[in-house]
Amino acid sequence: MTGVSQQGAQKKSGIRSMPAGEVLFNQNDPASSLYIIQKGQVRLFIPKGKGFVELAILRSGEVIGEMAYFDEKSRRRSCSAAAITSVEIIEISFVAFEKTMSGLNPWFKTIINTLAERLRKTNDRVKELESNSVGYGAGGKVADYVFFHTADVIKIMSVLYLVLKTHGDFKDGIHQIHMNKLRFYLFDVFNVAEIKWEEMQRVLIEEKYMEIGNDDDGLPKIIKVADLDRYRSIVVFFNTQRTTEDSKKLRISLKCETFLKKIIDQLTLKGETNPESEADISTIMAEFKAKKIDIIEENLKDAIDAGLCGDIIVGTGNKLTCHVQFDKLKKVYPSIKLLNAIQKVNESKAGGGSPKY
Repeated sequence: MTGVSQQGAQKKSGIRSMPAGEVLFNQNDPASSLYIIQKGQVRLFIPKGKGFVELAILRSGEVIGEMAYFDEKSRRRSCSAAAITSVEIIEISFVAFEKTMSGLNPWFKTIINTLAERLRKTNDRVKELESNSVGYGAGGKVADYVFFHTADVIKIMSVLYLVLKTHGDFKDGIHQIHMNKLRFYLFDVFNVAEIKWEEMQRVLIEEKYMEIGNDDDGLPKIIKVADLDRYRSIVVFFNTQRTTEDSKKLRISLKCETFLKKIIDQLTLKGETNPESEADISTIMAEFKAKKIDIIEENLKDAIDAGLCGDIIVGTGNKLTCHVQFDKLKKVYPSIKLLNAIQKVNESKAGGGSPKY
């Protein structure tokens, strides 16, 4: 932004504040301004069917909307932009920006315009290759847009495990690493897409597989993981899923996941240490009924089919029980939970639901 001072920009267009979730502009909207982010984060995305394709996350000091200025033929937005957090942006009209550009050395202006044109053509090429982000169903048929492919999850979780294991600190039973060091390995070494890391980080925090602490400067930049072996197990699980025939992949519904969590809690509270045990299904069903949770005995079928539990047995006094592979269940449950969380993200982005940031 050579020649445009912050004070001058404010006079020409002013500062805008946006709450999290507010849309700055939509794809194909007429464009008359560009923006400089002063505070917060903004996501760029392209609507695709009922969902959307995530492009990037921009932060303080970065510019949004400049491509429309250089695309003089249409002057329309090439993608959509929305606030992830509360955001403060400086809006600079194209008229004001044109005055600044007119004051540049002619050859320097030519270089800027040439670079912008090449970037626009690259963006067009990327749109043509968007099929790389499409899932494929049985028989090679095109399925819905997929944000997280299994390979994405394996890569991110593998990097987390390896970097925390080799470069992290172990304090008070917690593996820790500074965000800056982790981001170097994620983005510069292993070429993980930033937008996918941001979403995965949100999921891991939400599912309580990761916490964020403050660094020495008081900034929330310390990644904390209590159970690093869980990450290794998750990598093994997702890699097994990736190489398994579609018809044989492990699929546990959300209701079944809830059922399994109750079984784990019950046996853990009981102090069970054996690899196999009996779960009191009647007690669990009574709790569901008391809390008006819409889960029935049949919702355990996915776990039965997967060999995590045996069939529900009706015993004396109509008491319901089932045999549980307790060690196996405890080991695989974190992966089941993450698998369903990833599926919810994919469904949200493919079906137009609003992602949670």
